[in-house]
Amino acid sequence: MSIHITGGTVLTAVLTRADLVTDGSSIAALDASPPAGALRLDATGFLVLPGMVDCHGDAFERHIMPRPRVSFDIDLALRDADRAMLCCGITTAFHGVTWSWEPGLRGAGNARRLIDAIARLAPELGADTRFHLRHETFNLDAEAEIIEWLQAGRVGVLAFNDHTGGILKETTRPDKVAKMVERTGLSHHDFMALAQNVHDRGDEVPESVARLAKISLAAGIPTLSHDDISPDMRRWYRALGVTVAEFPMDEATAREAVAHDEATVFGAPNVVRGGSHTGCPAAEDMVGKRLCTILASDYYYPALLLAPFMLARNGTASFSDAWRLVSQAPAAALGLADRGIIAPGMRADLVIVEDAPQPRAVATIAGGKLVQLADQRLLA
Repeated sequence: MSIHITGGTVLTAVLTRADLVTDGSSIAALDASPPAGALRLDATGFLVLPGMVDCHGDAFERHIMPRPRVSFDIDLALRDADRAMLCCGITTAFHGVTWSWEPGLRGAGNARRLIDAIARLAPELGADTRFHLRHETFNLDAEAEIIEWLQAGRVGVLAFNDHTGGILKETTRPDKVAKMVERTGLSHHDFMALAQNVHDRGDEVPESVARLAKISLAAGIPTLSHDDISPDMRRWYRALGVTVAEFPMDEATAREAVAHDEATVFGAPNVVRGGSHTGCPAAEDMVGKRLCTILASDYYYPALLLAPFMLARNGTASFSDAWRLVSQAPAAALGLADRGIIAPGMRADLVIVEDAPQPRAVATIAGGKLVQLADQRLLA
């Protein structure tokens, strides 16, 4: 069904008053006559924006395991997460699924269930939902299976993570270690022994990462590094062809990436909260210094909608530039040339937003389908 959105302020290159017509899954035209039978949405007083592309979101984990050792059916959890994302205006989602050497929520069994469930449920989910494999680099025994997934086109994004060394350094933070242990179902002693055994294989990790990066890039799969701790680490990943830096740990590392025209991802919750909760760079500061090119929902979906408005209100970026961080920029970095902007021929991923003190998505259109409606005024 075609959709005719009238009266709204539409973000193209800039915000402008325009009507919009979709045709099937694509944007047909601006300020054109709609076909007979089109669904009309009156967006007077609202913003009409490109749907958001969330390159890294793992809040769905809480839909699966809302409390330690309390799990729910994965299909139910993914459907619930889909509704939550659509209500926030997220139309393309990369679920960040960590496959670690640890058992439990981030173990092999859960990763296998999720890659199967996301593929199976994708046709019925409102958001274009894809599998973002967060590969723990010390999870060496998983390499062969991951290669099979990459070559079969089952992975939407591959990211290299390394939290193993950090876990062993957290012995002074028993509260943080306890949370890690809880999600595995192991005793503290067994968990720490496992972590040490895994860490002792560290000499094997660089060659494994190089093999996986080569195969991923050959398959045309966007490949990211996560939590780069130094410019040297960024340069090492760049030499492997990995040119997207997720959550660089300091400003110097972000500068190293941007100086080479590489994308840098920071968390929208970091913007909304006014800084990092782990002592990493403040995302708003990085935006202001042009060292952040993409915002991701990370662990909290609502932040992705709110962050661009906060950046614009604070004068850190123009609204057009701020919204690009959650739409056009992540789409381009992940090779999704058909979305992220409002223009004829592009995928009809749109969010109609009320610009209130706390902005809200009053309607979401994904692939030309009205998948979320929260304000009946649009039907008047």
